[in-house]
Amino acid sequence: MSSPRQYPSLPRETTLAQLPTEYSTDAQNEISQLLSSTSLSRLVVLDDDPTGTQTCHDISVLTVWDIPTLTAEFHQSSPGFFILTNSRALPPAAAEKLIRDICQNVHQAAKSTGQSVDIVLRGDSTLRGHFPLEADVAQSVFGEADAWVLAPFFFQGGRYTIDDVHYVAEGESLIPAGATQFARDATFGYRSSNLRDYVMEKAPGRFAPDQVHSVTIEDIRNGGPKTVYEKLMGFPKGGVVIVNAAAESDMHVFVAGLLLAEAKGKHFLYRTGAAFVSTRLGIRSKAPITARELDMPMPRTTGGLILAGSYVPKTTAQLKVLTDRRGVTGQLAIIEINVEDLIASPDSASRTIQQVVQETESHLQAGKDTLVMTSRKLITGDDELSSLAIGSNVAEALVHVLQQIQVRPRYIIAKGGITSSDAATKGLNVKRALIVGQAAPGVPLWRCDESTSRHQGVPFVVFPGNVGGESTLCELVEAWN
Repeated sequence: MSSPRQYPSLPRETTLAQLPTEYSTDAQNEISQLLSSTSLSRLVVLDDDPTGTQTCHDISVLTVWDIPTLTAEFHQSSPGFFILTNSRALPPAAAEKLIRDICQNVHQAAKSTGQSVDIVLRGDSTLRGHFPLEADVAQSVFGEADAWVLAPFFFQGGRYTIDDVHYVAEGESLIPAGATQFARDATFGYRSSNLRDYVMEKAPGRFAPDQVHSVTIEDIRNGGPKTVYEKLMGFPKGGVVIVNAAAESDMHVFVAGLLLAEAKGKHFLYRTGAAFVSTRLGIRSKAPITARELDMPMPRTTGGLILAGSYVPKTTAQLKVLTDRRGVTGQLAIIEINVEDLIASPDSASRTIQQVVQETESHLQAGKDTLVMTSRKLITGDDELSSLAIGSNVAEALVHVLQQIQVRPRYIIAKGGITSSDAATKGLNVKRALIVGQAAPGVPLWRCDESTSRHQGVPFVVFPGNVGGESTLCELVEAWN
């Protein structure tokens, strides 16, 4: 592929103000009516890390996918559910096998319960992940879709798609995605900001330019659901549809038109951010959950536990604010794990973990909030796979810490996608959890009441590595104090 087109950064407020006026009618009402009156497929969301639940509430997430568990979930009355795959932490061959196994089990469970399904491959809103691999695998199991829908928009995280270019908000600027640090990811890097170019870059030779279509912001805001429906019905089979959106109402309008097309028999495969999922499920936003609403013990008997393994610059900045504000005042115990000690040898890793467990338990028992964080110097391997392996080793160490802590924390915050996934599944033995809502905008809050779960019922915060401002993590810890 030739060098992708380059785009300038844009002033956020001015750019958004110059767009057409948002659609005047609340399309969520139309979505609710369509979901209740139309026989639509069950939505099964394969989430490549736990952060895709960040706009949902009162819906389940599964971390296992055996056929009995899936069959039981299909007997529930909800319009859909999540399956946490954590495939973003895997190399391509392993991810392919995993997604195939899950899709085959979902297909069998749906068939046995007489239901049809639509698959969402919920991926990163900054375009990192196994694309088009996961879409190809899903399509090989469920059959060819009329089109793939690519919709990475995520309002709470400041991810906008305008004129097919995907932007990441940083301060008062909109930065083209290909110019951000996310595009330089050691495993899932890319160069393109225009989603048409991104498709061509990630799936070379697969699509001709005229097979990549757009639903524009003008279509959505000027034409409403009817125009979206007409465009989706008119696109030839076998292409990719890019969804432009710069406000939550844009996604609502798109989904309302989409549901009209699905009711007429259209079948799509979705690669999207979190915003599409909640809108398609008919879930309306609600305010973040407060500590008072969670009925956390007062006065506190133990401290809260914060685990941080993410290395994206935003996480490092958030950790700095947290440690500067609360560490220096003694309100927060800070335990830093040296990554070089973890990867030096198995014995070195074991000694390091044992020491961290002992220190963490002592602080938690004393009622002090405790941060266990990996050293901030990013250590990478010689290639994508070795870098992924180092990241997995670091996540595994944090899991071992969580597994061995016997003190019941007041709450648990896991910072980063791989970290939070492994903390839930391996550290806490979560198999099915309820998505309670958000702890902060774009930050999911889970609760697991299963008797087989460790620290049953403790609030578990899935804090994405790249969401929030620099003070968001600190503000959450302070609010829950």
